[in-house]
Amino acid sequence: MRHAIFQMDIVAGKPGENRNKVEAWVKQTVEKENPDIIVLPEMWTTAYTLPELDGLADIDGEPTTSFLRELAKTYQINIIGGSIANKKDGRFYNSSIVLDRKGDMVYTYDKIHLVPMLNEPKYLAGGTNKAAVFELDGVKMGLIICYDLRFPELARSLALEGAQILYVVAEWPTARKEHWKALQIARAIENQFYVVSSNRVGSYNGEDFAGTSMVVNPWGEVLQIGSETREETIIESLSLESVPKIRRDVPIFKSRRPEMY
Repeated sequence: MRHAIFQMDIVAGKPGENRNKVEAWVKQTVEKENPDIIVLPEMWTTAYTLPELDGLADIDGEPTTSFLRELAKTYQINIIGGSIANKKDGRFYNSSIVLDRKGDMVYTYDKIHLVPMLNEPKYLAGGTNKAAVFELDGVKMGLIICYDLRFPELARSLALEGAQILYVVAEWPTARKEHWKALQIARAIENQFYVVSSNRVGSYNGEDFAGTSMVVNPWGEVLQIGSETREETIIESLSLESVPKIRRDVPIFKSRRPEMY
């Protein structure tokens, strides 16, 4: 399963410009790399322009959902649509979108854990539905957003539902970049699945973002890692047969004793 990850520098407060950038990137990447799945970062339409979201956020997922749907259908690709600022029922959410090759909505998720360090709780509402497993091309997957990575029980719950890949879409700051890298490796090892992340680069409002988007295999080996500063495309094909093999060789799920925890 071939992945193309967009480690993107986001134009703050310019959703139209960012959609144009993504459209051009998808066209170029599909023609050159022929991926099965593309992965975008967190809040890629607006960046963290939280005080300005009333004039910038999507409303009930539009127009970004329709934009991504057309890309999926045009290029016959699955899309892990990062996340967007999304207004619904009068509140703002950090919402992820997943679409299949036909442009059908496969999964949506509102970020559960709001990050105090970037002032999310002041402007955003936390998701009220649990994260769940979804499928693309018959493969079970999970998705979390940035700060969610710090909560191992969330990733574990998805592994217990059968996820073989965990996507992490992020705007993770450089100040905590070593946590970003270490936590991805830990989540991969402890859950014996692939971790695939897309993190932005660049700066906004005095905060530098860490890049270093990663692909980590179920053994905890880093197969790909992006630079800390450059906008770039990361390409990696995942050998999904390694997931059940590792789970047989080191049978942690059979060894669990949750009644003792």
